[in-house]
Amino acid sequence: MSAKVYLNVGREKSLLRKHPWIFSKAIAKIKGKPLIGDTVDVLDSKGNWLAKGAYSPESQIRIRVWSFIDEEIDRNFFLQRLKSAQSRREFFISEAGLTGYRLIAAESDGLPGITIDKYDNYLVCQLLSAGADFHRYTIVSCLQELYPNCHVYERSDVEVRKKEGLELTQGWLTDPIENTSCIIEEHGLKINVDVASGHKTGFYLDQRDSRLAAGRFSKGKTVLNCFSYTGTFALHCAANGAKEVVNVDVSQPALDLAKSNLALNNLQDKNVSFVKEDVFKLLRRYRDEKRTFDMIILDPPKFVDSKAQLTRACRGYKDINMLAMQLLNPKGILLTFSCSGLLDAGLFQKVVADAALDAKRAVYFVERLQQAADHPISSNYPEGYYLKGLVCQVD
Repeated sequence: MSAKVYLNVGREKSLLRKHPWIFSKAIAKIKGKPLIGDTVDVLDSKGNWLAKGAYSPESQIRIRVWSFIDEEIDRNFFLQRLKSAQSRREFFISEAGLTGYRLIAAESDGLPGITIDKYDNYLVCQLLSAGADFHRYTIVSCLQELYPNCHVYERSDVEVRKKEGLELTQGWLTDPIENTSCIIEEHGLKINVDVASGHKTGFYLDQRDSRLAAGRFSKGKTVLNCFSYTGTFALHCAANGAKEVVNVDVSQPALDLAKSNLALNNLQDKNVSFVKEDVFKLLRRYRDEKRTFDMIILDPPKFVDSKAQLTRACRGYKDINMLAMQLLNPKGILLTFSCSGLLDAGLFQKVVADAALDAKRAVYFVERLQQAADHPISSNYPEGYYLKGLVCQVD
């Protein structure tokens, strides 16, 4: 029999709105002795049943809800959630000709702590919560049934697992094979992905729509692509007739992979160059040299991991946007992004507006961008909205 977790008076309100998190301070008492990852029943202070969730004794998020109906959290449960997620994505997969997409976006797909990305015939799992880790082999079994020709690899090498009392882990969840690389396609372009060594689960699938937007704006322009990683923004710009593209990243292996992506798409004859340098330092140097561009892309890594870092992160975003604006020709285009979930869209726009004041440039917000459709935002889980982008015209 499952342990029962009773909430303090009034702390059921978020659950009645179907939000999947229960924090430690919301809990009044526990009947039974649940172990890490065990499924527990959640009841309000009067004993009314509310949900079933995974118990995580070391996390501030003490319970992550699996279901708001009284059902078994078994193999069939996971199988149906996986099928539903695939079904919701079929249109987007077909429309963009995708062979790489996010199959499970954790809480947004009703599977807290579970991220699964599909790259051609590879499935890459991140199991970041106690409940996800507890059910890992059930999840793998379901994936093998639904995608029998796929290899399953785990990338649970993320620091947040430590908050759940879990160790970082990485490796094959099905029979190991030597090759960890594959090629995916999006909007007619091919991209190299290494599921073992690439960032996150191997690649940034969430910026797919933004890369397409960059291509639309880049024709005939000189483009500076900052934090270029494997150069996928540059691919779209080069393919759409950019006059020149400069990729900047601190990682030589990433720049080398960017070169191979150009060759993979027969774009190596385009005017694309690669600079290994710190973006902040390079932007200042270009400013001092009075070098200018028609379009700049800013897609930095996450600057903020906690609320305590928010003020400092805002300064970082403001500084880098100000520098970029100073390098843009009149009527230049700035594509600027934040993947920090704790920095909301309104505050991000304000930071960019403040940067415009400091740069002494007039800035017009002409388009808003966000994570691709295979990274959905559930109405019950607004925290699922993390990637914000602004297309700015700078005069």
